[in-house]
Amino acid sequence: MSYSFDTLVERRGTAAVKWARYADDVLPMWVADMDFAVAPEIAAALAERVAHPVFGYGIITDALRQHIVDDMAERYAWTIRPDDIVFLPGVVPGFNLALSALLQPGDGVTVQTPAYPPILAAPGHWHLKRHDVELLAYDGRYVVDMEAMTSALDRSRALLLCNPHNPTGRVFERDELAAIAAAVVDRDAYIISDEIHCDIVYGGHRHIPVATLGPEVAARTITLMAASKTYNVAGLQAAFAIITDAKLRHRFTAAQRGLVERPNVLGLEATYAAFSQGTAWKADLVAYLEANRDHLASEMARRFPGIRMLAPEGTFLAWLDCSALELGPSAQAFFLDKGRVAFNPGTDYLSDKSAFVRLNFGCPRALLDDGLNRMAAALSQR
Repeated sequence: MSYSFDTLVERRGTAAVKWARYADDVLPMWVADMDFAVAPEIAAALAERVAHPVFGYGIITDALRQHIVDDMAERYAWTIRPDDIVFLPGVVPGFNLALSALLQPGDGVTVQTPAYPPILAAPGHWHLKRHDVELLAYDGRYVVDMEAMTSALDRSRALLLCNPHNPTGRVFERDELAAIAAAVVDRDAYIISDEIHCDIVYGGHRHIPVATLGPEVAARTITLMAASKTYNVAGLQAAFAIITDAKLRHRFTAAQRGLVERPNVLGLEATYAAFSQGTAWKADLVAYLEANRDHLASEMARRFPGIRMLAPEGTFLAWLDCSALELGPSAQAFFLDKGRVAFNPGTDYLSDKSAFVRLNFGCPRALLDDGLNRMAAALSQR
């Protein structure tokens, strides 16, 4: 069976954050929320569960745990146990919980920038010192500045890693991850790894969970994953941490303190359906997104030579450098005002990136082309 992703799904009037923030004449291409219907297998599983009229407390089944164990083994040759999995209502609560569990006020945290806004904000929630290490644009991709990384880690007790990286779309290679992990191990620090986009990786690249690099790395790593981005079920609030070291896992779960509970019954149902029945849909989705990525890169080069886009290796997000166009104090505001298309402003990811925008190409091709046409219309008014 093959799946189509060209259908336009009307989302206005559904209390969707993505479509409710701006006026009706604005095309939203901002928050990391795809404009595709969920896999029919997930929709069917949820419909069956909703047909039952009672929504009491649910349990996390052994079958769900085993599907995740099997998935890690099949895709990454990563041997984990069912008890290594800690279920959470989201990845953002997960990395905040990890920071509160492992660090003390005043400790340092290394963050690779530009970074997803909740990652930038998280150290401040726990009175930690954030040490930024900016990814460098080099030879057509963003790369790790290891000199800056080791300097930051000298002042840190943890690295808050994002791989695949949001917003640049980098999928870090084994040698890069190994160098980072070795620096963390040498300093007896921790890795809190946000790997929520791990399923969305394009040809020529492969996701490598950093915890798979060796027992000494796994012993100090908390890996955060979810079905939410891949299967477009983020609103159902379900995620999980994989922590193979028992002592580290105990510290993490002890920090929950009644504040961070397990996912709701529908989030668990969707996650189970995704892992047990969603493989074929996922493969077709990634192929469609890769075609969208390639189309976007081609159109950028052809129609917008003044905008630099280093093609993302994963995620459905593109990080666009509009510096050469000199669009004023905010590239995002320019395109919103002149083109009625909404991107994320670059300043959300790093304060000095006002000339950047983040574009979400997780949408039917017709919407992507509409967005490109709106950009062209905006630039024609300069």
